Amino acid sequence: MKAIRINEIGGPEVMQLEEVETPTPQEGEVLIKVAAAGVTQADLAQRHGTYLLRTRTPMTLGMEVAGTVVALGPGVSSPEEGTRVVSCVEGGYAEYAIAKGTLVIPIPPTLDFVHAATFPVQGIMAYQLLREVARLQAGESVLVYAAAGGVGTLALQLAKLMGAGPVIGTAGTKNKLDLVRRLGSDVAINHGEKDWIERVKEATGGRGTDIILEMVGGRQAEQCLQCLAPFGRMVIYGRVSGEIAHFSDLQVIYENQAIMGYWFAGWMRSRPERTAVAARELMQYLATAQLEIIAEHTFPLAEAAEAHRALAQRRTTGEVVLLV
Repeated sequence: MKAIRINEIGGPEVMQLEEVETPTPQEGEVLIKVAAAGVTQADLAQRHGTYLLRTRTPMTLGMEVAGTVVALGPGVSSPEEGTRVVSCVEGGYAEYAIAKGTLVIPIPPTLDFVHAATFPVQGIMAYQLLREVARLQAGESVLVYAAAGGVGTLALQLAKLMGAGPVIGTAGTKNKLDLVRRLGSDVAINHGEKDWIERVKEATGGRGTDIILEMVGGRQAEQCLQCLAPFGRMVIYGRVSGEIAHFSDLQVIYENQAIMGYWFAGWMRSRPERTAVAARELMQYLATAQLEIIAEHTFPLAEAAEAHRALAQRRTTGEVVLLV
């Protein structure tokens, strides 16, 4: 089969389309014929060698796929071969991928592979950030920083579905701000403008927001903390800037605030049952058309390097998907 492999860490140029052996499902596993694979910031970090776990090369990138079940390993009886599914995987940038049987989720006929492919990781992340980590309560205000990205576009909608009060989304261009508004943000703010922190405070009566979701790190994370209300919770789920943030412990103590971290792989490893709950609830939102997945950027598998460049250069909105 064809797969995008990296034999060393580095820039997008280290990604190569190669012929490798098609895997065989082992005990408890399912083989999926991949139709579409989601591209995430974690994929970029793995390729670059800055992921939370060491990148062991050679390897095939890709953590989430949509496709069709073509074989079941021993001990697996469902879903049946031919079932359209999504799943978290290791090595999703390929024509075939192995998934644990417990992680494979059938998708409704109304959902195509492109939009389904970004559900297993980015959708679950958005759900868990709000429900499990920040513990959003009805009426609480939410700020989603860089809200036009894959997780951000879903988090905006989920915050509203979960009963949040004012939802504020930030982005860096007019087109992205228009998208943020269309997805239900009560206030859309350009975080490139000097007064964006003041605008957040104005939109919340001077308090700041109860919950902040942040994934850029560095100076941007430091600025986000200035937007947090007393007793608020800021959840950091990435550091795409590569910069380390420095926070004032005095502010956190004085304002009774919490800064929390989130790592998807850690939840998958240590709390898989909670991840399954998130997946089921998300699928209900999708099946009833309450949640819109933005997937405007698709690339052929062979152009995975260009997909990584587009995501890194912030030329994309919503999800980025490889067509296999």
